[in-house]
Amino acid sequence: MRIGDILEHFLSRAGWVDRTRTVDRIIVGDPSVDVDRCAVAWIPDRDAIDQTERRGIRLLMVHEPTFWDHFDRDPEGEAGGRDKRRRIEDAGITIVRNHDCWDRWPDVGVPWSWARFLRLPGPPARMDDAGYRHRYDIDPVPFDAFAASVAARTAELGEGAVEVVGDGDRLVSRVGIGTGCIADVATFLALGCDVCICTDDGSAYWRDIQHARDLDLPVICVNHATSEEPAMAALADYINRHLNGVAAEHLPQGCRFRRIGQA
Repeated sequence: MRIGDILEHFLSRAGWVDRTRTVDRIIVGDPSVDVDRCAVAWIPDRDAIDQTERRGIRLLMVHEPTFWDHFDRDPEGEAGGRDKRRRIEDAGITIVRNHDCWDRWPDVGVPWSWARFLRLPGPPARMDDAGYRHRYDIDPVPFDAFAASVAARTAELGEGAVEVVGDGDRLVSRVGIGTGCIADVATFLALGCDVCICTDDGSAYWRDIQHARDLDLPVICVNHATSEEPAMAALADYINRHLNGVAAEHLPQGCRFRRIGQA
């Protein structure tokens, strides 16, 4: 398939996306190139670009920006921007962003895949109007025990410990999760959640986490990449099942930082 047709497959099925404003587009490369293979990664860092080139793949579909800005503006003025663009072009790779489409793709998009990975029982009990934030209901469990179960799952993605705020003995049963960094306390409260899982990129501690703390809402905070990695595997699987003639390979990345020191 032509790369441009692959992008169009997603855009044409995402009625919630405003084509005049979306970040889902060709970031670097040629939409007219025909490909039969595709690499899928959360973010196009140097390692993902290197892996794509080593595999002889010409299309890299990613969720997050290439040039350190949500709108992937021209990188010429950014330190390293020109060199990164040249590196991608020299490798003959086209980078396609699939962010706005995949965030809300029904049943397999970011929050659905995250909930499934955490083994939260679906379908969601409630969602916000846009579908970015979900509530899942579980049997009552002490907050610390629930947080430990989350950490046991995220450990598979390189994040063996999660940050928590709240009374560890409190029973929780209505779990709020967001779409990557789209997770805010006010919406979770409106959904009737009594515990929420946020991400580091979307939750400022002086603002969001403190707000939750003052409202006595227990919070678990994980790395942004951790929360969206399951959806990247789901995206590769979707391509393999729905885009005839294109074989997708997921490039796992997982948690983007390491912890050093004593707990």
